[in-house]
Amino acid sequence: MSVEVSWFAALCDDDYEFLGVPDPALASSWEHCRGIALAAEEAGYDNLLLPSGYALGIDSVAFAAGIAPLVRRIRLLLAVRLGEMWVPQLARQLASIDQMLGGRLTVNVISSDLPGQSLESAPRYRRTLEIMRALRLLLDGERVDMDGEFVSLHLDPPRVTAPGPAPFYFGGMSPAAREVAAQAADVFLMWPDTLPAVADTLADLRARAAAHGRTLRFGYRAHVIVRETEAEARAAARRLVSRLDPATGEAVRARSLDTGSVGVAAQVALRDSADDEGYAEANLWTGIGRARSGAGAAIVGDPDQVLAKLRAYQDLGIESFILSGYPHRAEADLFARHVLPHLDHAPLAF
Repeated sequence: MSVEVSWFAALCDDDYEFLGVPDPALASSWEHCRGIALAAEEAGYDNLLLPSGYALGIDSVAFAAGIAPLVRRIRLLLAVRLGEMWVPQLARQLASIDQMLGGRLTVNVISSDLPGQSLESAPRYRRTLEIMRALRLLLDGERVDMDGEFVSLHLDPPRVTAPGPAPFYFGGMSPAAREVAAQAADVFLMWPDTLPAVADTLADLRARAAAHGRTLRFGYRAHVIVRETEAEARAAARRLVSRLDPATGEAVRARSLDTGSVGVAAQVALRDSADDEGYAEANLWTGIGRARSGAGAAIVGDPDQVLAKLRAYQDLGIESFILSGYPHRAEADLFARHVLPHLDHAPLAF
């Protein structure tokens, strides 16, 4: 079965040689992130996540518009923070970028607050669902007539609409987030977890989607450290955190806007369950979560081990992998040389 394999462009100030030790050469900038994007396309990745954080790094929508004319084959998975956007304007921006890409835009929907404001989880996800429904109509060239709790729009679509399906990738582990995914997402994204826990999550989301007469596809967002031998990969993992001060790691995690989410709590629990070397199960290392909010574990091993781990997730129903490593450009090259040629991979078809 074919799988989509994506890489990560470090727009949100998340690129290091040593976690927790800032390196000006790896700071988020147009030049640095453009280099990651072009290298990922050259290496043969199917898609590229452009992450978004209000306080961190450069803007994802602006970067997507800048990089779109420079890439010829790779898709862009553009993260948008819905709480920060006015729906009609966001629809025009996304449709314009999709035209520039020739229909290769995919959208990572983030259920965010407005910067400086905070909304309880349940109403925030209700707002997210309304925005997703309105945005979907406008991107598809359909009129919106909605008088919701948060979105009130009676509006014809703009002339420029998305030439491709512009599918919605969406993640969140709380019950409210899972319900949004079941009703309005195309691909449900999850962060690293043990194989049994991933199987449980997929079963729950399949049942929730079926209750709404829908089906979901599934993606897995993780880091990766692959070397020619397992010993070398484990050594690379240890080196990555070798200069990490615990207080610095806590400060890095605290900068993220999602530190109180159910998903982040699950990553903390995964890390707490790990052995003395940080492995929650074979080849799943949680050390990255010591200095990163969000996806906090890496698949670590030699090429055969990493490939076997990915195929085990595939056997559960994962159809899209969004991978990253440190430094991102260097690890993208290592994965592309050691593992990517052995995966039957292609962009997801919608």
